[in-house]
Amino acid sequence: MKVNVEDVNSVKKILHVEIPAEKVTEELNSAYGLLKKNAKIKGFRPGKAPRSVLERLYRKDVHADVVSKLIQSSFADAVRETGLKFIGSPQLDPPELDAKGPYNFDAVVEVNPELDDIEFKGLTFKRTKYSVGEDEVDIQLKVLQQNMAKQVKIEEDRPLQAGDFAVIDYEGFQNGKPYEATAKTENFTVKIGEGRLTKEFDEKLMGMNAGEQREITVSFPEDYFNIKLKNQQVDFQITLREIRKEEIAALDDAFAKSLGKFETLEDLKNMIKENLTQGYEKRMEQELNEQVFESLINKTSFELPEILVDYELENIISDTERRFSHQNRSLEEVGLTRENLREQYRETAEKQVRRHILLSKVIEQEKLACSEEDLEKGFAEMAKTFNQPVEQIKGFYDQNEEQLEFFKHTLLEKQAIKLIIDNGTIEDVVPEKELPENTETDSDPTES
Repeated sequence: MKVNVEDVNSVKKILHVEIPAEKVTEELNSAYGLLKKNAKIKGFRPGKAPRSVLERLYRKDVHADVVSKLIQSSFADAVRETGLKFIGSPQLDPPELDAKGPYNFDAVVEVNPELDDIEFKGLTFKRTKYSVGEDEVDIQLKVLQQNMAKQVKIEEDRPLQAGDFAVIDYEGFQNGKPYEATAKTENFTVKIGEGRLTKEFDEKLMGMNAGEQREITVSFPEDYFNIKLKNQQVDFQITLREIRKEEIAALDDAFAKSLGKFETLEDLKNMIKENLTQGYEKRMEQELNEQVFESLINKTSFELPEILVDYELENIISDTERRFSHQNRSLEEVGLTRENLREQYRETAEKQVRRHILLSKVIEQEKLACSEEDLEKGFAEMAKTFNQPVEQIKGFYDQNEEQLEFFKHTLLEKQAIKLIIDNGTIEDVVPEKELPENTETDSDPTES
């Protein structure tokens, strides 16, 4: 067997493999010999059909089987001979077999880039020392207060107005027929003026009285989030069941006690402050990590294996699909496709792959290892994060060896980052005073 390696670039190689004609003949003879014993052909006793008949009837299938066997065995030999440590699966486009000559095929493989040792000592980092202010605590209190607000039925006889909550039944039609994207829905609550469906929808409900029915026509804009409703005109039949208003509790000890785990408002404030402090600590850690990656990337240039970028992209897209799935929505409903996401997140995926490769190099050159103590500590932290028993976390990894190895490598990457930071110089800086970037949250700011 002859093997030549063509370098497409530093991480992509083409293996040109030639299998001798004698080996091809041997495999063909073996395949036809086995077929002759087992084939049932009309007009011939078992095992007596001539090869010419077998070739006429089964040539295509036999050649496909022989090609598969030749590639499987010779590719493994070629990899051992060249010493290539390829990643992922090889790309093969096997040509047809020539029964009278050698068999040649190409295999495209990718390998990890070979990096020189990384000089990471003596780097300089800035650590922003965030602190929690009373204004931030107050903002989170108001968010919590808003989240805990109750809707109560308005007893007075008055029409629907802005700021009210309308409980409605609705069904949408096009050309007099029910429209699938606006199927009949009962007891749907919408805050008037918020524009949850569209502002036009809200405006056309205003003035209705409880128990009233109304027909309205709504034109959805071209940039509407639901792709099925973009640029569509829909006729709605609406029934207003009741009008509700929002009641917000006062921020006092009684409010804190209503949450079930606080005695006073001061206890609640302390918990919020503690959670904000933990959030800032994570933010400081993330910012330091980003500086580590930027420093390493600026010091080292290398090409990326496409297969690793594709793998990272697939993880990002799958995570995005899961997030929408938890909201009972699909990519199509928000006007996205997997192709859009691949384009949007490709740079992110490339950066993430570059980080993993750089950290793996540091792990290798510094001979970092994950001890049993490190592993136990990692399990404990994960159990705390997901609020699950440690034994349940360990049980999962005991049954998933591949996931366990991935988890160990994640812990090693953390070790590598810590090593780089510990061997650098950190300058603490005070941030300019700012309010939280997002004062609205779907989660409870008192949760720890």
